[in-house]
Amino acid sequence: MNYYSLNRKAPNTSFKEAVIKGLAPDRGLYFPESIQPLPKNFFEDIEHHSYSEIAYETIKQFVLPEIPEAELKRIVEETLSFDFPIVQLNKSISTLELFHGPTMAFKDVGARFMARCLGYFNQNNTEEVTVLVATSGDTGGAVAHGFLGVKGVKVVILYPSGKVSDIQEKQLTTLGQNITALEVDGVFDDCQDMVKRAFLDEGLTSKMQLTSANSINVARWLPQMFYFMFAYKQLKSKSKNVVFSIPSGNFGNICAGMMAQQLGLSIKHFIASNNENNVVTEYLKTETYNPKPSVQTISNAMDVGNPSNFVRIQEIYNQDFSKLKQNLTSYSFSDTETKKAMLEIYSDYNYVADPHGAIGYLGSKEYLKKNPEVHCVFLETAHPTKFLDVVEDVIKTNLDLPKQIQSVMNKEKFSVKINNYSELKTFLLNTL
Repeated sequence: MNYYSLNRKAPNTSFKEAVIKGLAPDRGLYFPESIQPLPKNFFEDIEHHSYSEIAYETIKQFVLPEIPEAELKRIVEETLSFDFPIVQLNKSISTLELFHGPTMAFKDVGARFMARCLGYFNQNNTEEVTVLVATSGDTGGAVAHGFLGVKGVKVVILYPSGKVSDIQEKQLTTLGQNITALEVDGVFDDCQDMVKRAFLDEGLTSKMQLTSANSINVARWLPQMFYFMFAYKQLKSKSKNVVFSIPSGNFGNICAGMMAQQLGLSIKHFIASNNENNVVTEYLKTETYNPKPSVQTISNAMDVGNPSNFVRIQEIYNQDFSKLKQNLTSYSFSDTETKKAMLEIYSDYNYVADPHGAIGYLGSKEYLKKNPEVHCVFLETAHPTKFLDVVEDVIKTNLDLPKQIQSVMNKEKFSVKINNYSELKTFLLNTL
């Protein structure tokens, strides 16, 4: 499988090069040259297959033969070492829990998959690779854990100072070894802009091999298709009209769901559930895409004012706004509405949702008002204890900390503070 740049001003390239480069030389995101639907009998028999078997069949056309079959199966097996349960709240709404991995966030899957792919590609390479990644919360911890100790790879994580939860910050600043955290005076968009600028700076790229582990990287983004396949396996016998409500920040998850749909997965509709960073909600109303500075909210992983993956979504629909709108609805919700939803979910269903999942729940409720015949599944993207102060304050209950969270609580934070791109460049050239 080859990949092309969505800016269409760079040569097509292999999966390996797309993973290692992260971003194309023309600043475009990479996209697969073709998408071949899976055989119908794959979906007919899906409940008889393991998660690893489903994931391998889903991803293989995008990776083989650059990673051999046996090696890819090993990578998939190691990536999926935890569960993805669906919890039904009522007859119309369920949640897909994606927080059972080592850092208790959905990004564990993509980070672990990418780390193993890069480790395979780099096993005989004498040149060190530097993974440069921006995080609005959970990406940093997942990437740090996924790449910890990977031979020949250094990881530099940029995160906005004071705008991630205490536990999220601990997960990305306490590991040491080949992981370094840079604390940026700014918002997530500033971090993401610095990362993109670094990829295009010949003063850096001529001296070091940079790649990204954000969902702009195909090896981080494509494995997110797995979630939707796993949900279908569990729901196949219960409902034919499944709609996914996805808490949306950088739009990697929802884009991966649409890719799974392109492979033949039966998904009736998608809901992009936004917080007050509502660029896509407004776009679907006006057909005008207007990126703007991000706003800080309690659902911080979604505080993105210019979602990178939306160009991939537009590509899936061949830039046809009407086709996109037939398959995508979007709503946005305030912090006040989010807190109210968290309390409602706890009071009515005895279920504790994090702020991001609560927004997915709100999107489900809103869509069901006009579409009562469907079954909505919202993604619970992170464990609620990662947002302990907010969650406990809303539901007025103390939560037990899972072992994954307890293990970082008392570790010492280490970060390097930077203010601008010049300081990032100096750090990369002089410190690594």
